[in-house]
Amino acid sequence: MSDKEFRSNPLFNQLDNAEEQTFTQSSQKELLNSGITDTSAVKTEGELYISWPEYREKIEHLAVKIYQSDWEFNQIVCLAKGGLRVGDILCRLYQQPLAILSVSSYGGWENRQRSRIKLAENLTMTTDGLGSHILLVDDLVDSGISLQESIAWLHERYGEAIAEIRTAVLWYKASSILAPNYYVDYLPDNPWIHQPFEGYEQINLSQLATRYIKSA
Repeated sequence: MSDKEFRSNPLFNQLDNAEEQTFTQSSQKELLNSGITDTSAVKTEGELYISWPEYREKIEHLAVKIYQSDWEFNQIVCLAKGGLRVGDILCRLYQQPLAILSVSSYGGWENRQRSRIKLAENLTMTTDGLGSHILLVDDLVDSGISLQESIAWLHERYGEAIAEIRTAVLWYKASSILAPNYYVDYLPDNPWIHQPFEGYEQINLSQLATRYIKSA
């Protein structure tokens, strides 16, 4: 993609502010064909686009749902990379320690090809040990395998310290073999979800620089 095409794309303007934009159906198709992820909250057949404001609201909604359950936990574990932002905000709201478990399950074109699950050797955390009541969070549950394998991983390494694990996601797809304890949206038609930060995977630094470096 040329710098001119990049500058004319809605993602270019989104880098300057987080205001939600509305696009026509034809504009959405053009974005799909160009490979650039639009960050407006729109839905096309088999595709769900999430804006930054909506993404933030989903996390807040999830926090409230957990709060309404009256469940007390003393540890948050987020799955990276997708669950990092979710875990970070929940950690700040609940003031509970955050641990990070890196998990990889997708690759290929636009990270849409499901591959073998790979989990990190260790948790990243600053506390001396892991809490007994764990809230395991991710952005979504698709096949459910990542959450399932992560739960098994935690029990295998920290089983003696764990009393309970509950799971929380923003989007719960019908295709999942595992039902999360907490979720915001249930998606019976299993759409592919385009999250606002994915646009950074479709551009390079020279294109990004055109937004901030003025021509001489």
